[in-house]
Amino acid sequence: MRCLLLLCLLFSCCQSQALDRYKVESHLLPNGLQVLMKPGDDRNHVAIRLVVGVGFDDFPCNEHELPHLLEHLLFSGIDGSGEGGLEERMQALGGEWNAFTSDSDTTFVIEAPAANQRKALDLLLDVVTKTRIDDKALGVARRIVEREDGGHYSHLQRWLDKQGVGHAASDQLGTELGLKCSERSPVQDMTLAQVQAVRDAWYAPNNMTLIMVGGLDKVLPAYLERTWASLAAAKPVDHPDIPVTLHSAAYERTLTKGWLGDGAKLHWFFPEPTLDDDVPDAALDLVQAYMDWALYRQLRLDHELSYGPWSQREAFGDTGLLSLNADLDRADIDQARQLVAQMIAQLNKDGLDSATFERLRQATISRMAWSVQGNSQLADFYWNALPTYDKGRFEDPTRDLKKVTLDQANAAMRQVFSGRGYVRIEQPLLSYDQLYSLGVVVLVLFGLSLLGWGAWRRRH
Repeated sequence: MRCLLLLCLLFSCCQSQALDRYKVESHLLPNGLQVLMKPGDDRNHVAIRLVVGVGFDDFPCNEHELPHLLEHLLFSGIDGSGEGGLEERMQALGGEWNAFTSDSDTTFVIEAPAANQRKALDLLLDVVTKTRIDDKALGVARRIVEREDGGHYSHLQRWLDKQGVGHAASDQLGTELGLKCSERSPVQDMTLAQVQAVRDAWYAPNNMTLIMVGGLDKVLPAYLERTWASLAAAKPVDHPDIPVTLHSAAYERTLTKGWLGDGAKLHWFFPEPTLDDDVPDAALDLVQAYMDWALYRQLRLDHELSYGPWSQREAFGDTGLLSLNADLDRADIDQARQLVAQMIAQLNKDGLDSATFERLRQATISRMAWSVQGNSQLADFYWNALPTYDKGRFEDPTRDLKKVTLDQANAAMRQVFSGRGYVRIEQPLLSYDQLYSLGVVVLVLFGLSLLGWGAWRRRH
C-alpha cells in the first residue's frame, strides 16, 4: 500500500509539473545570453529557438530590410561547401531549420532529434559566428529578399505602392496612417558594410535568448558554459522609439483586388485606444472575441450575407487596430455595412450581453489551455511571450482574462467604437454583370459604326 501511495504521489507531482508550462528554468551565461529550458512531452525531440533582438522596426524605411537580408546571408555557408553543405549537415543530424524576421526580432528555428541537440546547437553557433559574407553571397541574398517582397521593384510598382494599389486593406490603411513605410526598402542598394554593422551591433549574446523545449540533455548547462558562453558581449544598442502619431486617412476607400469577379470584402477598422488605468488590456481580447461572434450571428445566421465574417486585432508598432471583416457578394456590401453599423450602435447603447460575454470568456480561456501542444508549439509560445518572462515564470494569459469584468469590457468596447473608424472595401475592377454590360455596349457601338461606315460608302 505504501508503494502504491508513493507511486500515486510521484505521478501526481509529475503531472502537475507537466501542466505548469509557465514555469521555465533560466540560465544567464556570463556574456549575457539568456537560456530558457523546459522539459517537453516528446523526450525524443527538441525544439530550439534562438531569438535575436533586432527586427524591421529598428531601422528607418530606407534600411528596413537590413535584418532580413542578414538573416538570409547567415545561411550562405560556413565553409567551401556553401549553403548546400550547410543544409546537408543539418540533414545528417535528422533535423530541419528556418529563420524569420519580424518587426521586433529575428528568430532561428530548429527541430531536431534529442540525441543530436548539442550537435544542432554547435551548427547554429557556427552559423552565427563563422558564416562568411562576401559580395557573391550578398547578391544571392538580395535576389531572395526581393522575390519574397514581390519581385523586381520597378518604377511602376513603386508608384503603385505610393498609391496603395495592390496592398491588403490593413497594410493600405497602415501606410495612410503613417504606421507603415509607403514603399519597399531598396535592397539592391544595401552594402556589405551595412550588413556587417548590423551583425556587429545586434548579434551579440547579451541581445539573444536561447529557448529549448523537449528531451533536454542533462549536461546542457555545462555544454552551454563551454561553447555559447565564449561569444563576446557587445555594448547594448538602444531600440529606436516607434512613432505613434497618426496621420490623417480617408474615412472610406474602395481598393481594387483583381480584374473580374462578383466577390468583395468589407473591412471596418477602429484604432485601439489607450485604456483607462482601471481597464486591463485583456479586455480588448474579450471585445474582439465578442465581435467575432456578433458578426457571425448578424451576417451569417440572421441575414446569410457572409459565410465566414471575422474580427481581428493587428499591431503596427505601438498602435493597434481592431477590424470587423466580412466576405460578401459585391451587391450586398451596402446592406452588410448598414447591419454592422446598427450592431455597433446597439452595443454602444446597451452594452455586451452578460450571458454571451461570460460564455465567450470561458471559451477563450479553455482554448488557451489546449491550443499549445507539443514541444514546438510550446517553444513558439515562449518566443512570443518573452516580454512577460520574469523570475522563472511566464505570465499566464488566462489570469488577466479571468479578472475582466463585464463593466470593464463595456468600457473598452465603447472606447474602441467612440469614433467612426475607417472603411475599406476590396473588390475586383469589374463584376461579371458589368463585363457583360460593357460587352453589349461595345458591340452596339461597333454595330453602329459599321452601319455608319456603310451609309458613308453608299453616299460616296
